[in-house]
Amino acid sequence: MPPVKKQVKKRAPPKHKLPDPLKPGEVLTDSMKRQWKVGAAVGQGGFGLLYAASPNGPGSVGPNAEYVIKIEPHDNGPLFSEINFYLRTAKQDMIKDWMKAKKMKHLGVPRYIGSGSHEGKTRLRFMVMERFGENLHKMFEAAGKVFTRRDVAILAIRLLNTLEYLHDHQFVHADIKGSNLLLGFTKDAQDQVYLVDYGLAYRYQPDSGHRDYKEDPRKAHDGTPEFTSSDAHKGVPAARRGDIEILGYVLLQWLCGQLPWEDNLTNCDYLKDQKMKYLKNIPSLLKACFPKGDCPDELRKYLEYTSGLVVNSSRYQEKPDYNYLRGLFSSALKKAGWKDDGKFDFLSAKPKSSKKGQVKSSTDEEVQSPQSGRSLSPKKRAAPKKKAVKRKSDESDVSSPPKKKAAPRKKVVKRVYVDSDSESPPKPKAAKAKAAKARKAESPDDSDSDSPPKPKTARGKATKSRKAKSPASKSPKPKPGITDLVECFCCKMATDNQGVQMRNTNVHVFSLVFTTTVTLVLLVVDCLKVPV
Repeated sequence: MPPVKKQVKKRAPPKHKLPDPLKPGEVLTDSMKRQWKVGAAVGQGGFGLLYAASPNGPGSVGPNAEYVIKIEPHDNGPLFSEINFYLRTAKQDMIKDWMKAKKMKHLGVPRYIGSGSHEGKTRLRFMVMERFGENLHKMFEAAGKVFTRRDVAILAIRLLNTLEYLHDHQFVHADIKGSNLLLGFTKDAQDQVYLVDYGLAYRYQPDSGHRDYKEDPRKAHDGTPEFTSSDAHKGVPAARRGDIEILGYVLLQWLCGQLPWEDNLTNCDYLKDQKMKYLKNIPSLLKACFPKGDCPDELRKYLEYTSGLVVNSSRYQEKPDYNYLRGLFSSALKKAGWKDDGKFDFLSAKPKSSKKGQVKSSTDEEVQSPQSGRSLSPKKRAAPKKKAVKRKSDESDVSSPPKKKAAPRKKVVKRVYVDSDSESPPKPKAAKAKAAKARKAESPDDSDSDSPPKPKTARGKATKSRKAKSPASKSPKPKPGITDLVECFCCKMATDNQGVQMRNTNVHVFSLVFTTTVTLVLLVVDCLKVPV
């Protein structure tokens, strides 16, 4: 029997508690004995809270404070790792020296201001940071889930500069995404992009040298699912090539709108298999993301370089070629005639609604309707509803089509005989039936004559008198017979008496005798063909 593989127990994700909220005006003292006054809460992360802050002084902290304080319970680990990163790599002198050596005007690494511990209801750890503005994920949603090719090229160059700085200082970020890329807070810094949230930052090259490639399923799938690197899916310690791969997925999403594996983000094994499949076949990845074949050439070359770097495990410790990757996007800008003037298209363009649902942001200037819960832009107000005009034919329902006028009903002649003491007299239909039988009996005599057969006449309507015409003339109109006249007379009497209850039995008897007598006399006269 084949050996049974042992199931490796995955490491349970650490549980982090949120700190107790601070009261506005509370003062914190950092490790350098500087005091900071806390203002209103401005945000919340997965592990801690963010408060507006300013150096301690008279008055309260205003809404435009230039600093924020991030706090977490002292037992939590992410903020401790983040402070460790800032102390090692983000001191203000270190950043200035790097920018001077590389002749850069901007580097997207936040500056370290201060940190310390605070004793309140519980012991807290805090860090003082610069204050930033909106994140790029919200700007991406507001732009209709697509950035222009120019914006993506400029962002790629800036982020590659930031990653090179981190990697040269022995750290990798391991969680690059739009929500961790923030714009500057002040008007002068709104076009600057900063990479924040170093809770997953990892020191890939300690003093002993670069870490070795080793898969550990218990540590697999760390990071944001759609952007997690292939090494992280396997539990391999984060390395520089992982940041290059993650950045490639972010750039791809910004240009095409959605990654092919975003349909099942809860299945980490599915994500790992999909990413490895597409990394081994970059043309199929580009075909899935750009069905029309309009993929930018610089992105294709970037992903091809990433594929060769990631698929081959022997290149795990290799330093990426930052100059080559930056040159791809710089050449694209020059060929298209674009300049990196520090301005982004998504800041000047009007927000567009996304088909897959729009994420609200402060740049959208949306007004929330209290009744329907739908967001309406103040610039584009909903058109006023037209007043519904009620139609006379249907006043109860405006939306229903007008009803057709019903055709007038024909009056139904009812013969009423109400007398419980006497028997009901025969109805006029009986007299009509007798007259019909009599006409059938006379039909042989009529067939011998030259005149055409008599057509049936409508009840209650008298026909015109017959005119004697020669055989050469047109067929004469039939002349009403005596029976027809009697029928008309009887129907008229019945119609006039409609709805009237006859209470006198003698009237019924007289009517019956009279009708019978008159009918017999007229039949005899008709047989003798005596004109009336």
